[in-house]
Amino acid sequence: MLRVTRLAVSAIMCLGAGALGATHVQAQAVNPEVSWNLSVWGPPRAFTAGIEELAKHVDSGSGGKFKIKIHYGDSLSKAVDNLDNIKLGAFAMAQICTGYHPGKNPALSVLDLPGLPLVDPDVHSRVHDVVYKHPAVVEEFKRWGAIVFMSVIQPQSELMGVGNPPMKMEDFKGMRVRALGGTGDALKNLGAVPTSVLAPEVYNALERGVFRAAAFPYTYAFASYKLQEISKWYTNNLGPGANNCPTIVGIQAYEALPASYKELLQSGRPKGYEALKTAQKTTDAKNLADWRKRGLVEINYPPEELKKFSEIGARPVWDAWVTEMTAKGIPARELLDLVLAEADKAKKALGK
Repeated sequence: MLRVTRLAVSAIMCLGAGALGATHVQAQAVNPEVSWNLSVWGPPRAFTAGIEELAKHVDSGSGGKFKIKIHYGDSLSKAVDNLDNIKLGAFAMAQICTGYHPGKNPALSVLDLPGLPLVDPDVHSRVHDVVYKHPAVVEEFKRWGAIVFMSVIQPQSELMGVGNPPMKMEDFKGMRVRALGGTGDALKNLGAVPTSVLAPEVYNALERGVFRAAAFPYTYAFASYKLQEISKWYTNNLGPGANNCPTIVGIQAYEALPASYKELLQSGRPKGYEALKTAQKTTDAKNLADWRKRGLVEINYPPEELKKFSEIGARPVWDAWVTEMTAKGIPARELLDLVLAEADKAKKALGK
């Protein structure tokens, strides 16, 4: 009997060890080591604060097993190629700007339209998240093997440049301006000549006189590319539009994640947005103090000039975009109405 008992105990111990081993293997399978590369252009700045916070969040939440490595300065891919390289599976995440590759994301270009009511960053992020889930947007990014993950809640653009300050809308006539998407279209309606130049190339182009002014998200992008060093003036309240530059994730990379890591990514989005808003606010205060100290002319347009911009510059772009995209089979009016309705809804929900 004693021998039988010992054998039984031995068997139970073996079974127990096997069960523990199986549990350990299961745990490893549920929480594997995952390392993602994320491609972005330019240096660390307010623009990248969201992905930096997201990377910290998933690293901490996974006990160091899920890492997102951010590669700055086009070190993995040029900005214009990030979408294509996501499709190729060259890396798992990237930041893109729809203005960098016109025609590839037509439905999402609704967020590039000028004069949209997205000045408030809380409203901005809520509206973007809703638009990202619209079937037309989901489907067009699916063709690129991508999911639109989160916005960088770009603040409205302003202008910084050289030469005589444009104190009235008429002063933009004939001015060459680096401006993308709807911002460029609105300025073109004012008589300006928009041109598309990648952000890292703007400083040299402005210095060489390729154009007289550049439109960038206010204020961090100007400082990131040191335009204040060669500029004479900047606009403070024109708000001609905002480049739509979301963070995207490769579908295959995302679907390969365990559920716990997918949850980590999703729970990190609000933290990323808070980091972006904090970085933008802090950077604005610092930059404005610097620009005023340098003696740059600050342009604040009166209401009558802003009305001209809206009526002559921005609104016609909306109508033209709806006509063009509808002809391509895109539910353009539906998308534009969604943006306006969700912005109104968000403002009411936030009490703004």
